[in-house]
Amino acid sequence: MTIAVSNDLMRRSDLAEIASRTTSQELMRRAGVAVCEAYPWQDGTVIVCGVGNNGGDGYVLALELKKRGIAARLVLLEDAFSVDGGFYFDQCVSLGIPWELYSEQTNLSNATAIADCIFGTGFHGDATGRAAELIREINRSQKPVISVDINSGLSGDSGQGDPCVQSHLTVAIGAYKYGHFLEKAKDVMQKKTCVDIGIPILKEFACRVADHDMFCGFFPRRLQNSHKGNYGYVGILGGCLEYSGAAKLANMSCAALRSGCGVSTLAVPQGIAHSVMPYLLESTLFAMPDDGAGHMVFAPDAVDAFLKGKCAVAVGMGWGASEENGRILAHVLNSFEGTLVIDADGLNALSRLDQAILQSTKARVILTPHLKEFERISGIPMEETAKDPVGCAKSYAKENGVCVLLKGTCTVVTDGDECFLVDRGCAGMATAGSGDVLSGILVGLLGYSPATARTVACGAYLAGVAGELAEADSNPISMTASDTVAHISKAIDQLRFE
Repeated sequence: MTIAVSNDLMRRSDLAEIASRTTSQELMRRAGVAVCEAYPWQDGTVIVCGVGNNGGDGYVLALELKKRGIAARLVLLEDAFSVDGGFYFDQCVSLGIPWELYSEQTNLSNATAIADCIFGTGFHGDATGRAAELIREINRSQKPVISVDINSGLSGDSGQGDPCVQSHLTVAIGAYKYGHFLEKAKDVMQKKTCVDIGIPILKEFACRVADHDMFCGFFPRRLQNSHKGNYGYVGILGGCLEYSGAAKLANMSCAALRSGCGVSTLAVPQGIAHSVMPYLLESTLFAMPDDGAGHMVFAPDAVDAFLKGKCAVAVGMGWGASEENGRILAHVLNSFEGTLVIDADGLNALSRLDQAILQSTKARVILTPHLKEFERISGIPMEETAKDPVGCAKSYAKENGVCVLLKGTCTVVTDGDECFLVDRGCAGMATAGSGDVLSGILVGLLGYSPATARTVACGAYLAGVAGELAEADSNPISMTASDTVAHISKAIDQLRFE
């Protein structure tokens, strides 16, 4: 099992190990040795060091390369050191390892590889001044770059930072941090690995990194002696006249069926039912009362009729901004006892309700916001959530008794107790309808799987893998959301049989 932790948890785990049995100097030595063994270094290596302990890891790396007969030189951001870093730098000097202070005359063009040891996970904000200049110089070098612990300039909690080092390999020390997966991580890390240096992580809140083995149990062999009722009746409630993509609504229902539910029913306003109907093949259609202009109106009996027999329902996709939507959603929350996925305009409707309704509902609620939608429902400014997406999602989920799927380059899924990071997916999924497809996959899975954070993470993982397969058959520019739907079956094959 792979986990990811916050900067704070890693720091406190580090301090606990130092207090109990292992000196900080020894941990620094282990880190440098581990980085040395993580890459096939050659003569001509340049190790760029900052003033903190990350720089100290670089000095140990230089010593290890010296022992192995590999020529390296040091480039220092400043003539300043942490206590342990200074200890190992003095050894480098005594052994004659060449070093220089970074200046305009520093030349990285003849390096065979560059070890990035400027900033560690304690860094936050944006690099400025000489540090920013050095980071840009590393990126301009076009040399293989190996970042130690995390790419310099990148936050270990959020994956934000500009400028930051672009690495060919990032070697996380002790444990992955959230920033190895969130925001810019995929764009600035070609590869990453984690090395164990003997720091037990304190038994507190950590995220599991979603992987193949975690979800195989969701797709067992199905019995021949079974029927559609064994796999769940699910519903999708959304659409309005302005939501012109009738096919996208149908795609959602198709995604639910391809994800394995028994029956999927799509509920749309009466006024657009005729335009959606031609796109529905295996799904059933439920026409909701509307205002004559293609917008749903609150009709309790109709809502109850739609909900009857459903074990999972997704609400809000393409719903529009009608005030009636809030009344419908409130009724669903007050009366439905199954699993409820709220997305898109459903989240906007929720933001206008008293949030206490989430704590009183009998439904198992799953919210799927992007950052701006999360701001609307939580009141937490988008910029604040972006700096600590895991912490903000966890707190909101815990306080309101819901599961939050916070969308991003890496998806955060948490119910406040468990947390999963799902970093599957691709650039081709940055297209209209991809979120709708995800909601369809989720409600399809929830038709026959328990309403847990793990199931929600499985849905995000499945959508990501299907998207990657679709992009491989197309390209990131031409790919559409329906391509993802078409590859759900292949994604499930991978989870079942790989």
